[in-house]
Amino acid sequence: MAAIEVEGLTKDYGEVLANDDVTFSVAEGEVFGYLGPNGAGKTTTIRTLMGFQSPTSGGATVLGHDVTDEAELIAAKRRVGYLPANPAFDEDVTGREILDLHGAIKGEQRREELLETFDPPIDRKVRDYSTGNVQKLGLVQAFMHDPDLVVMDEPTSGLDPLMQRAFNEFVDAERERGLTVFLSSHVLSEVRRVCDRVGILRDGRLATTERVADLLHRTGKFVRVRVAGDVDAAAFDLDGVHDVSCSASADVPPTGADGGASTGERSPVDGPVTECTFTFTGDVNALLDCLDELTLVDLDVEEAPLEEVFMRFYGGPDA
Repeated sequence: MAAIEVEGLTKDYGEVLANDDVTFSVAEGEVFGYLGPNGAGKTTTIRTLMGFQSPTSGGATVLGHDVTDEAELIAAKRRVGYLPANPAFDEDVTGREILDLHGAIKGEQRREELLETFDPPIDRKVRDYSTGNVQKLGLVQAFMHDPDLVVMDEPTSGLDPLMQRAFNEFVDAERERGLTVFLSSHVLSEVRRVCDRVGILRDGRLATTERVADLLHRTGKFVRVRVAGDVDAAAFDLDGVHDVSCSASADVPPTGADGGASTGERSPVDGPVTECTFTFTGDVNALLDCLDELTLVDLDVEEAPLEEVFMRFYGGPDA
């Protein structure tokens, strides 16, 4: 049985079609990333899965329970943890009181363990919390009753890099325990780190579902290269190069043999420099052969931003 089954899910607000015939499933024990730019419809899907709103048409099941049936949804929620985007708690009470309330309602078997991992300041009133501390408190309440499924909307929003790493490691460990995780995100690096499979949402429609490894192969790398001389896009005419942009950069000053101020000896790259950027999805060996024909001043290769992924594969006029 799939942990989540979504079939033809549509939510029409009249002026906005937030979800348009969305269909996908999430296997038990899978970490599934739900991706898309802001406004794509991710939160609408999550709110429907949690029963906060009814679909216009279509439907979904969570842990085998119909989300449109109140009794079934209540049964499912006993086994589900939930972290909304921008979690909000009563600001006049302490974090400890918040957790006491949630524990009384749904259980708190793992509370102490989670407090050690995420460490929100539970003896301070929530009004004094930073955004990151509110998020950490939300993570504790989402997992502390040891659910079978956790649904999270932008779970690392507001967390500092060290806590983001702790969250990623925690999710990895939970996957090993058999927990199913459904999370929305627009951060590709986060998804790459923790997810097994992803669904890409664009303008309310599901563009694709695929394994993370396949997505990364499709997105390629973002390359920024500075080369000596006047170079145009034709210099990078090989398979897998997309959207080349070349522009004049600052001249490289003459340098001495020790790399310091000029001693009269001219650097082989003294003179005009061209900076070119492009996305590369081809054979890296072919790219290296191409670059070997140029005089490199600087080279930077990094993961393509998720926004570029959407524009290239899902945002064009024929998408």
